[in-house]
Amino acid sequence: MTGVEKRAVFSLSLLYIFRMLGLFLVLPVLAVYAPQYEGSTGALVGLAVGIYGLSQACLQIPLGLLSDRIGRKPVIFAGLLLFVAGSLMAASADTIWGLIAGRFLQGAGAIASTLTALLADLTREQHRSKAMAGIGASIGLSFAVALVLGPIISSHTGLAGLFWLTAALAVIGMVLLWSTVPTASRLTTNAEVRSVPEMIRRCLGDADLMRLNVGVFALHLMITAQFVAVPTYLETMGLDISRHWQIYLPMLFLAFLIMVPAMVMAERRGRVKAMILVAVSLLGLSALGMALSAGSLVLFLLALLVFFVVFNLLEANLPSLLSRTVYPGGRGTAMGIFSSFQFFGAFVGGSVGGILMARWGLSGVFLFCAAVGLVWLLVALKQRVPAPAPNLAVEIGRDEQRRKSVLERLREWPDVLDITVIAGEPVIYIKVASDFDRRRLDELISA
Repeated sequence: MTGVEKRAVFSLSLLYIFRMLGLFLVLPVLAVYAPQYEGSTGALVGLAVGIYGLSQACLQIPLGLLSDRIGRKPVIFAGLLLFVAGSLMAASADTIWGLIAGRFLQGAGAIASTLTALLADLTREQHRSKAMAGIGASIGLSFAVALVLGPIISSHTGLAGLFWLTAALAVIGMVLLWSTVPTASRLTTNAEVRSVPEMIRRCLGDADLMRLNVGVFALHLMITAQFVAVPTYLETMGLDISRHWQIYLPMLFLAFLIMVPAMVMAERRGRVKAMILVAVSLLGLSALGMALSAGSLVLFLLALLVFFVVFNLLEANLPSLLSRTVYPGGRGTAMGIFSSFQFFGAFVGGSVGGILMARWGLSGVFLFCAAVGLVWLLVALKQRVPAPAPNLAVEIGRDEQRRKSVLERLREWPDVLDITVIAGEPVIYIKVASDFDRRRLDELISA
């Protein structure tokens, strides 16, 4: 990886840590504390857990499109600002509906697609899996830290204290955005993809993209539904919420030790599809294991460990595969649609999970997740995993006149599919057709 690529992965991973930590901190405790709010019911607790996913789902596509037009950073900054406002509203709430409104506003800061598109802009395809793995590791680290700190902090400050903390973390994210993250601009050689309706139609009409969209919907439905039920299960087994971190921390550590080598091996050996199918199968089986664990804490924890391993594995690989599959010029739009499915899955998981637990108890939630895993497996059987297209780092210097001349020549050459320009850097990234003429490329750059 080039220096710019390494800086992009590091800085965006850091930004993801602060952004996702703010989201995850409340996940392991919200279902426990929400019943204490005025007007609370089982269904409304589930809605409070998942409602942020609804606003995220509604805004990912518009903001992804907007980031294709005006740039990634302004959209990310505005999203962080909305997240701060929602956190402050939730921190001040004393009724369940006030809490739901704050969570909804938090979700309106829908920047996941734009962040992922920015990372894809700043990295070449042959390094994208490593870059996405870095982001996946940062999300997993945030998840692990949140599962540990959320119960500890909330036991001293209550749920309101967690929301104040999430607002502060989002402010730190704003500072990181402008101080450490590289700025990239993209050029496309195909004017057709600049049409908004055409970009959306192409994304929704691509069967492989839609299989990935269904997959991320199922993944986040399952994780959100699980955390409507898992904290309650642990409490019924005699574990106070302030001690839940003692379960989560070693389990997530083991999950990372297993997940990273499996992902690297699958990528090197060209077994990405096989890895995804195995992971999806294990995801469904882990939910079934939780449903059948009854009073056996050991069996439940083994199933939960399997779930954490495959969740982190899929969380890192699905966006990487999407960025490899999408057509040139539509990355922001495709990531917007992908993230919409992701967060709509979180909304459905929280909402349905709350209803199922109120009516059929914990087993009802886990069996529902197992059924979702089976449906996803059937969809994923036909998933196509394209080989990485040639994606080159090209040195063109810092002289503005020469840079402009080289870029104009590259845009006119049909074999160049996509161009990424890094602000202040002498290197550009170009995505080329698989049968491109290297000698012709060298002539265009040196002319």
